Amino acid sequence: MEFTKGHGTGNDFVLLPDPDGQLDLTPELVAALCDRRRGIGADGVLRVVRAAKHPDGAGLAGEAEWFMDYWNADGSFAEMCGNGARVFVRYLLDTGLATPAGAALPVATRAGVVRALVEGDAVSVEMRRPRVYDESTATLGELTLTGTAVDIGNPHLVCVLPAGVELSALDLTKAPGYDPEVFPSGVNVEFIVAGDPVDATDGHTLMRVYERGSAETLSCGTGACAVGAVALRDAGRDTGVVAVDVPGGRLTVTVTADSCWLSGPAVLVATGEIDPSTLRP
Repeated sequence: MEFTKGHGTGNDFVLLPDPDGQLDLTPELVAALCDRRRGIGADGVLRVVRAAKHPDGAGLAGEAEWFMDYWNADGSFAEMCGNGARVFVRYLLDTGLATPAGAALPVATRAGVVRALVEGDAVSVEMRRPRVYDESTATLGELTLTGTAVDIGNPHLVCVLPAGVELSALDLTKAPGYDPEVFPSGVNVEFIVAGDPVDATDGHTLMRVYERGSAETLSCGTGACAVGAVALRDAGRDTGVVAVDVPGGRLTVTVTADSCWLSGPAVLVATGEIDPSTLRP
């Protein structure tokens, strides 16, 4: 099995080329590939398949040639992954599966079609505008935090830390507790504090995240978009630009009247082959 390893601000993925949808990809194989000691190691798997050749992408084949079949590290599906989409586009261009033509490149996902632009090392993807829709809570041990529910094709809960609680001190080795009535399919939980002002932005936020199906990651693109939307709302703004610093680097979120752009570096670091039989216990 051929693979490529890539990451966006430390959010890393195993990419599997499967243009015609012939790969027998199972939850067990995905989890084994993502195992950081017995496999390749990653936060998730991106299968590169033509939209027309995948049942979840066939309905979007008229809008986008390629479908990003994204799996979490535990073998579960996710609707959308912002950093994954940016790495996916980098792979399409670097391997010649797509050609930049000046216009935005469409990519089909389980959350619909996203568009991407490439400028040097940075890849930007346009996704749906985040929808801030409810309030809820997350628990970490004995700590209960109020958060804002945000939908950006997948569910998020953005929790602003109160004074006296350090972002770096949070224990994210275990999944935060959440209200299953608000999030029946689980939730990605972001923990944030305000950062110092950054030129040419309307806000600056520092973030850590526990991703549904992948545990704590160094970055989460859709999470950054959710955080950007909450930061702008709290600043009394409906649109604007927010710098979001994650442990893996900096992402820039631009919320417009009808969409959200996520921008940052996307890098391919290795290619190779792996024998799937060696991954099975």
